Amino acid sequence: MTTLEGAVVLVTGGQRGIGKALVDDLLNRGAAKIYATARTPKPSTDPRVVPLPLEVTDQDSIDALAAAAPDVTILINNAGAGSPDTYLDSSIEDVRAVFDANFFGPLQLTKAFVPIIERNGGGHILNAHSALSWVGRHGAYSATKAAFWLQSNAIRLELLNRGIGVTGLHMGYVDTDMASGVTAPKSRPEDIAKQALDGIESGAHEVLADDTARGAKAAISGDLTAVYPELADVSH
Repeated sequence: MTTLEGAVVLVTGGQRGIGKALVDDLLNRGAAKIYATARTPKPSTDPRVVPLPLEVTDQDSIDALAAAAPDVTILINNAGAGSPDTYLDSSIEDVRAVFDANFFGPLQLTKAFVPIIERNGGGHILNAHSALSWVGRHGAYSATKAAFWLQSNAIRLELLNRGIGVTGLHMGYVDTDMASGVTAPKSRPEDIAKQALDGIESGAHEVLADDTARGAKAAISGDLTAVYPELADVSH
């Protein structure tokens, strides 16, 4: 159980989309200080919000962030990158880049901030995954989220009895810049943020924040044609 009232929280990608919704909800829940990162951070009108620069794929940037935020008790790995919807027509460099942003970047942040959270008496990590952790669509993006999900599961075990919980957040399309071209139904960032922070406070291992995420996880134990219905029409 982790209380957010009085907590010092780091939210990567904290100035737009789900990250901004998380920051706003954290303020409402009484967080003492929120470090909100962006590549080029903008100032905040709330004195409890401290904008800081972060390039999640750059170790020097992560080291500078850790030095600037030594009082963090909660880390929210929210920043990430999209990818083209194809493997075969993407360069290997593009595939590696999305893994750097969505898998290695959060891992480097976690490695940097676990000692800080421990020194500050323990706390929590929230990792933003996706319903695509369990569905192989949208190219390498889904693969990075599947890998990040397993990373979270493993780190959760490594942190047992060390005073740091880990919550994985999964959701389908959300009404953010990243999904601006999507015409399918989308959740509101505020609704996703509320469920995510409720998950931190309750100590949930996972938050399946919408029907898409719940359906995706439920389907992975079934036949592949349930997840990829176009395969049902393929002759063998």
